[in-house]
Amino acid sequence: MNLADAIRTRRSVRQFTSRPVTREEQEQLIAAATLAPNHRLTQPWRFYVMGPEARRAYGAVLGARKAKKIEDPAAAQAMIDKVAAAGAALPAQIAVAMVQAENLETREEDYAATMMAIQNLSLTAVAMGLGTHIKTGAIMEDPRARAALGIPDGERIVSLIDLGEPAEQREPLARRAPSEVTAWLP
Repeated sequence: MNLADAIRTRRSVRQFTSRPVTREEQEQLIAAATLAPNHRLTQPWRFYVMGPEARRAYGAVLGARKAKKIEDPAAAQAMIDKVAAAGAALPAQIAVAMVQAENLETREEDYAATMMAIQNLSLTAVAMGLGTHIKTGAIMEDPRARAALGIPDGERIVSLIDLGEPAEQREPLARRAPSEVTAWLP
């Protein structure tokens, strides 16, 4: 698959087949990620390949966050258990973190580089016949998520990436035309 096709067909995949993603496949994805452009060559990215126990532990944290909105204790625990089991059942999941530079300008550049690494990983997955679901949000700052993943101090969780063989191919969502978001300057 060429790059333009990978860009055009990449979707967030929410349902995966039961086919495991091999260590070799994950190593290939991470190798592609580490080739991302990186100003100052700080290489801030860190990849945490999560086994079933780590996926379950992270899922329990995510489930607990969702369960906060549920008043019935039994229903809240059922939510935690459901989300934890769903995490453990994923074919693969990779947490992507970055080293937090002291210099704010470098930190911003490193965040951008880490997101480009995630894009490299995602597009390489598509080219390999795999799918990804890139997840971000407030949970990335949750100390319980950091603990579940063993992320050391001095690193920021940027994203979790669900990974596997897509069980379905989703249609693209409507996007604004390039002409609507482009200004040609003199």
